[in-house]
Amino acid sequence: MLGVVPASTADLQLPDDVRSGGGRRWPAPLAGVVASAAGLGAAELVGGLVDRAPSLVTAVGDTVVDHVPLWLERAAISLFGTHDKQVLLAGVLLVALALGAGLGVLAQRRPALGAAGFAVAGALAAWAALGDPRRSAPWTLAVAVLAVVVGVAVLRALLGRAALLAVPASTAGQELARRSFLVAAGGTAALAVLAGVGGWLLSGRDRVEQLREAIRLPRPAQPAAAPGTGLDVPGLSPLYTPNDSFYRIDTALRVPGVDTADWSLRVTGMVDRPFSLSYADLMAMPQVEADVTLSCVSNEVGGDLVGTARWQGVRLRTLLDRAGVQAGAEQVLGRSVDGFTAGFPVQVALDVENALVAVGMNGQPLPIDHGFPARLVVPGLYGYVSATKWLTEIELTTWGVQGYWVPRGWSREGPVKTQSRIDVPRAGSSVPAGRQAVAGVAWAPTRGVQRVQVQVDDGPWTDARLAPSIGDDCWRQWSLAWDATPGEHRITVRATDGTGEVQTDRRTQVAPDGASGYPVVEVTVDG
Repeated sequence: MLGVVPASTADLQLPDDVRSGGGRRWPAPLAGVVASAAGLGAAELVGGLVDRAPSLVTAVGDTVVDHVPLWLERAAISLFGTHDKQVLLAGVLLVALALGAGLGVLAQRRPALGAAGFAVAGALAAWAALGDPRRSAPWTLAVAVLAVVVGVAVLRALLGRAALLAVPASTAGQELARRSFLVAAGGTAALAVLAGVGGWLLSGRDRVEQLREAIRLPRPAQPAAAPGTGLDVPGLSPLYTPNDSFYRIDTALRVPGVDTADWSLRVTGMVDRPFSLSYADLMAMPQVEADVTLSCVSNEVGGDLVGTARWQGVRLRTLLDRAGVQAGAEQVLGRSVDGFTAGFPVQVALDVENALVAVGMNGQPLPIDHGFPARLVVPGLYGYVSATKWLTEIELTTWGVQGYWVPRGWSREGPVKTQSRIDVPRAGSSVPAGRQAVAGVAWAPTRGVQRVQVQVDDGPWTDARLAPSIGDDCWRQWSLAWDATPGEHRITVRATDGTGEVQTDRRTQVAPDGASGYPVVEVTVDG
């Protein structure tokens, strides 16, 4: 693709007349961009072909996630929602390509420094990847070296072709040189993209998805009651959130693809009888079903980072009883295959009946995005302290060990606050005058919801109609018939949990332990 190029380092420098005018400053940065893309593409391809080899792009992104300030993390989730990971990966790629452009300009003048820049970038990427417990150090170093070698080789070749652009503009040679450079750069860039995309496609997700689809969940020993009947209000959230609509918030930039044949769950730490289970062992244990609402601590007041599913799995209490929890154990720490950790009080695991090691979601094996092959589901706790996905270890320990989010500014314990949401009408919408439905959901897992009230403007609080409860661990749908009059109106909602405690009107941000306050929507009623 790149062909024969000038060999000496002197030949790599563009002549002054090319560097300084005539619109000829572009070849060097373009060469650097293509070289950076080629190195990353080669690395991604190997990362996709070899399970123990890393993705350098993902590794750098993971490091950014691990070290980003709390305020920036909150801003990213608020701005980009569940697309924050894609934005971060795109940002990593753009920075890498911009760095490549700069190194191309540097290499044009000082070839050795350009090569050194690629080496430093490769070393930093390797350092980031070495923190992933799924990857081996030899493969990590090999991938980083490959990226550097390919990047430097492509840069050298393209700058060699760029040097031929010094042929005077009056000759046909310069046009030939320009075309040669662009063809080489374009062809190499195309190969880099193909290699990178190929690496992502070969990363094992499709294979794991095929394995997952072949699994049949065992019949639960304790099935949940027949699904409840929800309220028939257009636009109202269904009782059960479909798997493909269930929110996803986690730290995984590339979702782990776990083969059940290689997976095991260990119960370790402050226990009398540590043990390990294969996937077949776990599936053979008595299974239960439980309807549970989960919510993210990053959910804003009235937000959509919440969902309800029918989960299937083994009671966490069953596993802890088998292990024998020692006196002094204070927290259950879940650990993911990618090293993520989340911990919650031991007493919660023992007291909350529907705390599960889940293997199923809405009648299907866990989706890969939601933790396949197994995850923790703990009613009443925000996910950041409890919902470990791609679970591989349950460790009994003290509070001296901190879960992933605690040292980053979030509270040690994360009980879910009583919350409510208005689904209908939507904020900022217009509705016709007359009888209109106001509807939504409210949740207070483990405590249940006994009452929902709605206020229009500064009017009285009016009790809404509640759908039949499907359990204290789940949200409840609610609705109210509103005689809408023309004009601008403000609708507010609040819930009361099963203990009689009313949702607080005190408005707080999501950090450090979840947002609070009354949800409010403003609507226009047409005359």
